[in-house]
Amino acid sequence: MRYSSDFRQGNEYDHYVVKEARPLLEWLLENVPQSRSKIKATLQGRGVKVNGKTVSQFDMMLEPGMKVAVSKTKRNQMGFKNRYVKIVYEDRWLIVVEKMPGILSMAAGHSSLNVKTVLDDYFRQSRQKCRAHVVHRLDRDTSGLMVYAKDMETEQILEHHWHELVYDRRYVAVVSGEMEEDEGTIANWLKDNKAYVTYSSPVDNGGKYAVTHFHTLARTTDHSLVEFKLETGRKNQIRVHTADMGHPVCGDTKYGNGDDPLHRLCLHAWLLCFEHPVTHEQMEFETPVPTDFRRLF
Repeated sequence: MRYSSDFRQGNEYDHYVVKEARPLLEWLLENVPQSRSKIKATLQGRGVKVNGKTVSQFDMMLEPGMKVAVSKTKRNQMGFKNRYVKIVYEDRWLIVVEKMPGILSMAAGHSSLNVKTVLDDYFRQSRQKCRAHVVHRLDRDTSGLMVYAKDMETEQILEHHWHELVYDRRYVAVVSGEMEEDEGTIANWLKDNKAYVTYSSPVDNGGKYAVTHFHTLARTTDHSLVEFKLETGRKNQIRVHTADMGHPVCGDTKYGNGDDPLHRLCLHAWLLCFEHPVTHEQMEFETPVPTDFRRLF
């Protein structure tokens, strides 16, 4: 199933068709197999839809043939608002978000601004008894799609079987200069030095083998828009590989050449496809290429 980040997939819903006229709350209590307190909390939390529209009016009269959708958690996340994190999909086992540049994936040192904390706050406010468990990371200044597990069991499955479960993961970047090739592959060994800067080697340097496939989408004489498909997911892989190619990611203060047209690291995780660790459904998420990237071309 494919989800786009500009279509907000809400919590999972149970769907019903009304057979007899009843006030909404009375009908819910008769037909939905949940406790009275949970049904009321779901209604108050805007987690009930009638004919596709969210309603919270408990005495609304239902007529036969109306369609009712009831969120499986207590509230519809439509109320969630955060300038750094957008919820794309959520079910009882995991949550997929689009992260903006400027926020860490998880806490590091004294920095409190991180996606995990934002999600833990959201779970607390929506009365969900769970925490966000980090499965993979994006650099602070990289934007795009991420998945977090909502329990340790799901986190362990995702962590230990990540490479089998994730079948497509792509990024798009604005790189410096005009790309010579339309497509290709770069592969070498990546290792951190003592200053935590990742460097590459064409021969085994005791680091990790890294493979990146690239496809040029657009060019000007100054910049190129390039899609990257990762075969391996190493730290700073795209940033080091683009620098190796002589076309570093724009706005990269660590591996770049000072070219910074958009005053941000121009790297965005636009596509994430994986097999659901519990339901085994194929989950496909995509988010548009950032508008400011497109504007350059």
